Amino acid sequence: MIVRTVLGDVEPAELGLTLGHDHLLAYPPPDVEDPDLRLDDPQAALRELERFKAAGGGAVVEMTTVDYGRDAGALAAVSRAAGVHVVAATGFNKGKFADRLTAGRSAGEIAAWMVAEVREGVRRFAPEQPHAEGPGPRAGLIKASSSLDGAGPHERKVFAAAVEAHRATGAPISTHTEKGTWALEQAALFLEGGVDPQKVLIGHLDLKPDLPYLLEVAASGVNLGLDQFGKEKYLPDAVRVELVLGLVEAGHARQILLGGDMARRSYFHSYGGGPGLEHLPRTVAPMLLGAGLSPGQLDDLLRHNPRRWLAFDPS
Repeated sequence: MIVRTVLGDVEPAELGLTLGHDHLLAYPPPDVEDPDLRLDDPQAALRELERFKAAGGGAVVEMTTVDYGRDAGALAAVSRAAGVHVVAATGFNKGKFADRLTAGRSAGEIAAWMVAEVREGVRRFAPEQPHAEGPGPRAGLIKASSSLDGAGPHERKVFAAAVEAHRATGAPISTHTEKGTWALEQAALFLEGGVDPQKVLIGHLDLKPDLPYLLEVAASGVNLGLDQFGKEKYLPDAVRVELVLGLVEAGHARQILLGGDMARRSYFHSYGGGPGLEHLPRTVAPMLLGAGLSPGQLDDLLRHNPRRWLAFDPS
């Protein structure tokens, strides 16, 4: 079993403290006009990774997709320079960004591209795609996304392709939910497709801070991404901590992954903002321990769960 990073395959135990869903570099399409969303400075990404490492961080799952300006070559460079593992994603963001690329392709064609990115290296999806790549570093996970309260026809194709690509490669799957909605339906699609739920991470569930709902999602066996830590405009971190404790008390400590999904300049110290990638190890981890989580349970959330989810047999 290995974890596939942008610098090659590593033993799962090498990851250390891992952010389960975050961003380092992104070049959004031209119709995304907010400059705060342009993470386009590799040196800023490097400085942010160095701060994360100094706080005890070991790995980042980087969820920027091809439709949102992924740059896996630059990710490899900053990973090497910082000494932090980075896992890159194949797949797509929600239809608002991805439909322009996926509309003219079948689920089988999309799946074949995903498989090639995991096995051979990342590559551009369309000739007109900006920041074209490939082949370059290999992707270590597959991403599928839905919109608010559902998935459009092209998003559903991506889910079908993700199932097919996972079955071909064994690579784990991570998802985008819009405000935590349609998570049960995502889980059902994967289970119906024969995907091991332990290889699935459903994202952004702390944007729907309803513990009974999260317990229902957890009952499917998938992993739960509580990945908005540090974004007080959506929810205080203290409430996220309560959600974590509720899930742990219900027996789901081995299904929770944490992150910050920091896709704005204003979240990065290196662009003059904060709280930065170091927020999870420096601030959130002590909060969880102070609220009653045991050190062993904290290690599950930050170390053991990410490596269990990310590890696969490439043969």
